[in-house]
Amino acid sequence: MTVTALSRISVPARTTHRTVEVDGVEVFYRESLPDRPDAPVLLLLHGFPSASHQFRRLIDSLGRHYRLIAPDYPGFGHTRAPEGFTYSFDRLADVVEGFTERLGLTRYALYLFDFGAPVGFRLALRHPERVTGLVVQNGNAYAEGLSATARDFVALTPDTPGAEATILDLFTLGATRAQYEGGTADPSLVAPEGWLLDQYFLDRPGRQQAQLALAYDYGSNVAAYPAWQAWLREHRPPTLIVWGTGDAFFTESGARAYLNDVPAAELHLFPTGHFALEDHLPEIAPLIASFLDRLRT
Repeated sequence: MTVTALSRISVPARTTHRTVEVDGVEVFYRESLPDRPDAPVLLLLHGFPSASHQFRRLIDSLGRHYRLIAPDYPGFGHTRAPEGFTYSFDRLADVVEGFTERLGLTRYALYLFDFGAPVGFRLALRHPERVTGLVVQNGNAYAEGLSATARDFVALTPDTPGAEATILDLFTLGATRAQYEGGTADPSLVAPEGWLLDQYFLDRPGRQQAQLALAYDYGSNVAAYPAWQAWLREHRPPTLIVWGTGDAFFTESGARAYLNDVPAAELHLFPTGHFALEDHLPEIAPLIASFLDRLRT
């Protein structure tokens, strides 16, 4: 192979995957091993029904230059929670907070996607001094960002007739696949491994009950929106917003609403759905790299 040919090969990052114990929870995580020990840190907070594997291609793309760390929450992926664990967004944030402290992370940017937004904003409110910036990807924090489907879902309670059946329908293979392919311009660009692996974990013993509890608790996030917005107005963190406009749950209005509280935020909209990295990684990864470079100063 010639030197010219070698120069066209993109060398993926070196990565590791480990487990650490946090309050009885065995937290699985993936981490890139960047070339520079002082590389900026980006904490990748995944969404439903996924786990750290949703970031595998982003880690490969950027991990040589930045320290990308992606934990699995309790109830997701390879993380193992003890029997009797209480599944709520407060408890997910507790575990991720403890995880960052176990790793000695004192300064990091947050990647907020879907469930990662309620987890990440809880961390930000608890430790604003640790947050260097926000990358928001279909991570909602505004009532106007909730679609009609999302509003109906958030309104479900254990006392709502048919609520459990409605929520459990979301945990089927067809629904999981639809979350990946829905809203995309070309579903053939979405590899099947993501939604198949998600479904494998959803079907593991106890996982659907964990997800059911989180679904009923989602209203706590909507109730917290004003506090998150106040935090944004007070701290005005450097913010990059990358958003799939075909998201069935979180609408473009939710992306634009961030500009009311963080006017200097950088906004990029893409003609895709909820899992925008699946088919728009080549466009989004350079935006994240440029953003992280600016955080160094």
